[in-house]
Amino acid sequence: MSGEAGSGPAPFPIVVPERPMRSATFRWSDVDAGEAWAKHAIDFVGKSKDWMRDFAPGADGTVPFKPDMLETRKYFARAAIKAFAPGEAIDAAITFPDLDPSQTFYRWANIAVKLGWMRRSADGRFGPDKPVTMATVHRVLILALGMKDVARQLDALHTRDGVTFGTPANLGAVMLGMRLGLRYNSSTEANDVGPSTPMPRSQVAYSLYRATNLESWVVPYVRDQYDGIVLPKMGPSRQAIVRWGVKYVGYPYVWGGEWGFTSTEPAALGGQPVPGFDCSGFSWWNLRANDGRAWNIAPPRPYVGWALPQRTSADMAGVGHLKYDQLMPGDLMFYDGNDDGTVDHVDTYIGNGYALDSSSTPGGVTIMWVGDGWYRDHFVHGRRVLPS
Repeated sequence: MSGEAGSGPAPFPIVVPERPMRSATFRWSDVDAGEAWAKHAIDFVGKSKDWMRDFAPGADGTVPFKPDMLETRKYFARAAIKAFAPGEAIDAAITFPDLDPSQTFYRWANIAVKLGWMRRSADGRFGPDKPVTMATVHRVLILALGMKDVARQLDALHTRDGVTFGTPANLGAVMLGMRLGLRYNSSTEANDVGPSTPMPRSQVAYSLYRATNLESWVVPYVRDQYDGIVLPKMGPSRQAIVRWGVKYVGYPYVWGGEWGFTSTEPAALGGQPVPGFDCSGFSWWNLRANDGRAWNIAPPRPYVGWALPQRTSADMAGVGHLKYDQLMPGDLMFYDGNDDGTVDHVDTYIGNGYALDSSSTPGGVTIMWVGDGWYRDHFVHGRRVLPS
């Protein structure tokens, strides 16, 4: 199946970090052209700052960063505390059976748990050598940025009459992190990460530098879009779309991507390197009934779906012309992103100014605010796929 060029908005500018430390005696031994996308970030967290300067120089004086190594919880705890809470004291009452107070990393683990940024396992272990996932990285950074309350509201997503949606763990932090641009959306899509993916140090460096270099208006801008989020009352079919769609928040933007299977089944589908979606692929995932083409979605999706034979946003837009104030949860929304008269983006409205969306700018699936800004400005029309 073909993908499409529509990528969604560019809501705020890419951050340029402060100038890295210039030193003839400090050179990375293993940061090369393959990490060009993360080079500024790595320099920032390892040269300008010592947050991720974790390994001793070699005999030739060069310093290893180990960009492809999975970042462990002990190293990430140290980096996050150095970045956001360097003067915080430990709580001696917090102990771990796998990390003694005499050990170097005890302090950082202790403070991370004290602040509520990282959690212990049920038996009290910190798991210092376990890799951090994207969800863990986003959780720590979103809490450090003071967005805990909004993340919790997203975790408890509900309708005005009290229907809840059983959101995945850390949905709020994962999604807010994406809206802040904390995850790098790789052009080599096989390298894209999802919420449960262990994070290499290069990705962690990018997330950390991004979080610590946001312009002052960015966090309030994103916060305001989700503070007080509640969806309207809706019928069972529309509830089912929301309940299914939010399971995939945090999945990466994949050009031509149209499935989120986690088993080995997708290998037979060809073409798509990892689970993820482009914009119309995600609309398919949410709405399309099995139609004898490509792959079947129901199951695993627990509802049958509806006729949606068109694949690209431009083709989907050829049917139905709803105005914005006529939209209901489950309706498709179409956009002309570059104002050339051609629809190039689509998402699924879920009510009260929110849509289930996959765009390249936040790097994948989010609950996107579409009530104003780029989305409202570029909205063309809607389409009703479900019966009224």
